[in-house]
Order: sequence, then C-alpha cells, then structure tokens
Amino acid sequence: MDEELRLLYTNYTGCGPEAVEAIPGAGSNRRYFRLKGHSSLIGVKGENTDENRAFLYLAAHFREKGLPVPQVYVRSEDNLYYLQEDLGDTSLFTAIENGRLTGVFDEEEKILLHKTIRLLPAFQVKGAEGLDFTYCYPQAAFNRRSILWDLNYFKYCFLKATGLDFQEDRLEDDFQTMADVLLQGGSDTFMYRDFQSRNVMIKSGEPWFIDFQGGRRGPVYYDVASFLWQAKANYPESLRHELLGEYMEALRSYMPVDEAEFKARLRHFVLFRTLQVLGTYGFRGYFEKKPHFMQSVPYAIANLRSLLCETYPEYPYLCKILGELIGLKQFTEGERKHPLMVKVTSFSYKKGIPEDTSGNGGGFVFDCRAIHNPGKYERYKSLTGLDEPVIRFLEDDGEITVFLEHVYALVDASVKRYMERGFTSLSVCFGCTGGQHRSVYSAQHLAEHLYRTFGVQVELVHREQHITHTFNVHD
Repeated sequence: MDEELRLLYTNYTGCGPEAVEAIPGAGSNRRYFRLKGHSSLIGVKGENTDENRAFLYLAAHFREKGLPVPQVYVRSEDNLYYLQEDLGDTSLFTAIENGRLTGVFDEEEKILLHKTIRLLPAFQVKGAEGLDFTYCYPQAAFNRRSILWDLNYFKYCFLKATGLDFQEDRLEDDFQTMADVLLQGGSDTFMYRDFQSRNVMIKSGEPWFIDFQGGRRGPVYYDVASFLWQAKANYPESLRHELLGEYMEALRSYMPVDEAEFKARLRHFVLFRTLQVLGTYGFRGYFEKKPHFMQSVPYAIANLRSLLCETYPEYPYLCKILGELIGLKQFTEGERKHPLMVKVTSFSYKKGIPEDTSGNGGGFVFDCRAIHNPGKYERYKSLTGLDEPVIRFLEDDGEITVFLEHVYALVDASVKRYMERGFTSLSVCFGCTGGQHRSVYSAQHLAEHLYRTFGVQVELVHREQHITHTFNVHD
C-alpha cells in the first residue's frame, strides 16, 4: 500500500494504522484499503485526479443535501489519495445473494431493494439542485458524444471480438438514430450512471451509495435501466415490475410521471444500457481477462434475448445484427452440445424418496403433504391428480396453486443456470401421502410448465401410478 495513505491516516487520527487490508476492486483502476487502528477508515488511491475531484465534490455536495453517501475525512493535496467513512463489507449485491441465485427474493431482500430504488429520485432530483456539473468527469452531461462513445465501445470491444460480420456504416446509422431517441426531451436531473447493486452498501439495514464519480447531468431513465436490468442481479419480471412501480411513486414526489410514457422511453435506455455493459464486459473480460466480467456475459446476453422479443423498429439493422449475435455458437453451443434433461417424479412418502439414477446424488424434493388432501374424501379415492374432478378440487381450494408458484420460481432459476453451464441432468420430485393426488398434479404441471417455458426434454414419472411420459424437444 502507498505510504501516502498511512501518512494521511496518521495525521488524521494521531496514530498509525495497526492493520491494513486490501479490498478487491471490480472494474476501475482505483485501489481500496481498510485501515484499522484508532478507527476503521477506507483509504482510496485513484490514478486520475479529475475523476477523484469529481467524486470528492459530489460526495460533499450529496452529504450537504442529506443523502446517504460516505463522508470523506481527509485528502492529499494532489487529490490522488483520500480517507473516507467505512460502510462495512456488505453490498446490496451480497445482501440479496440468495434471491439472485434462486430467483426467489424473500421479504428482507425485497425491503432492501424497495428502500434503494425509492432513494434514487432523491439523488437524481434533489442531488441536482445547486450542483456544479462542470466538476463531473469525463463529461458534464449525457450527450451525443457520450452516447456514441458507449455504442462504439460495444461495437469495438464486444461485437467485433465475437467475429460477427456486419456493415459498419449501417450500424452507425442506427447508432445515430438511437442517440436522437435517447436525447429527446432534455433533462436537468443527475444521472448516477453506474447505479447498480454492487454500488450500494448496506449499513445497519439501510442503503448507502458509493461509486458515483461517473455521474453527470442526464435523464432519469438510464439509472432505472442500470439498476433493474443489472445482468447478474437476476430480478424476475414480477419483481422488476414491482420495483419500477416503487420508483415511479417516489419520483412523483418531485415531478409528474406518465406511466405509459415513462415505460415507452425506458425500454430504449434498457437496450442502450445492455449494449454499454456488454462493451464493458468485452473490454474487461475478453481483453483484461477479469473473470467477474466474463461470468457476467451470459446474463447480459439473456437480457438481450428477452429485450429482442419485442421489436425496436427505430433500429432495424442494429436489431438484425443483435439477433445474429445472440445466435452465435459461443452463446448457444452449451445448450446444443449438452442438452438438459429434467426428470420429474411423483411418489408416496410411505414408499420412500425416489433414487436419482443420474449419479448426481439427487435434486429438488418438494413435500405436498401440507396441501388439502382430496384423498380424504370418498369420491376422490379412486381418482388421481390427472383426473378432472381432482384437478378442480385442488385448483378451487387454491393451496396447490400458491405452492406451485414458489416451486416454479425455484426450479426455473436452476433450469436457467443448468442450461447456461451445460449441465445435463436435473431431478425434481413431489411427494405426498399416497403418491396419487397432490404429488401427481404437481409433477404433471411442473413437467408441462418446464417443457412449455424452456423447450427442454422432460421425463415425467408417476411412480405409484406406473405412468411415464417423455416430453421430447421435438414434440
């Protein structure tokens, strides 16, 4: 560690640090250290004085506005080094890890996300009040030049790196059109620019905000796109919709919001932001060989696939090239080379949990016995979960519908990751008392759901009913 940080710490606290720990960085060349002793402080070394100057100015301005950002205690004369408040080690990205990995976010995780997204308008509107944008680096405003920088970053650092052939002049025409669309209306708000869960720290259950040094004057849509479509955050569509509603409600405290118009504008920023982050992943991953960025590429490609399900008629050639991009061998060969087969089984707990014959040691086992049991009623005893009277009973009761919503969320998240990683086998079992009604209904509906949603091969086994059926990929 540079002695300059030790000296700053000693001069500020009156004694030298007892321990110094390097804190891993992500995308930037800034280096972070935790200095412990009289107090725990974060030491920062930034190689770009203009970038540091932007952060130091913005941090002081936001604190003056009462916004939750770290306090800067002391800086070096050349602004290359400074000490700031230690907000701990828990980022929002870490705090929502279980939800990110499973696709099912619990109430505690949702509360943190709600708190975070509701604070964003305060930075964008209140934070812009009295702000001298000339301090912002490298641009004072979101403008045509910065848009084309990012689009060409995508073109040169990601698109060209894939080896895809394209007509550069036609692509540039669509880039110019996109710049026109993004710049419609103008804005006097602050654009955080890298507003995502890795740049939010959780301290005493509350969000604090860091890494805003790239902010500038710009439209509010960009930050919403950055946060809700962060590649590895893995927010399900329902949660994304919920958080967008929270954001617009908070924004209405500062300005009128037309929901339909907002969403229509937002989708262009989501596409733009997706291309921008792919450019970053290309440079940091393909060229600098940083594994975190390489691991993020499949998530961003998945976002892009989803976005292209709805056309962008404003950018015909760009969309054509993006369609070819998501179909490239390096982004699909894992699925083709290692097709996933999901085995879904219904069983009776009285006869034991089915053995996983794949050799993987098992998978999901869901217990259906808490659901209202049709088998208690004489008229259903000779029927199974495949028969219409039992289906009506279970669905009218409603417990099994709620149960399967949670099952779908968990299993869908695993199927997506298994397909991305080239895994070939997943086992899902449903058990009930007799393996006749509730487990049969659940297994049947999950098998149909997975085949319909992902097009994967599904082997369905109703063990106690001696029924098997295979949903083949080409059915």
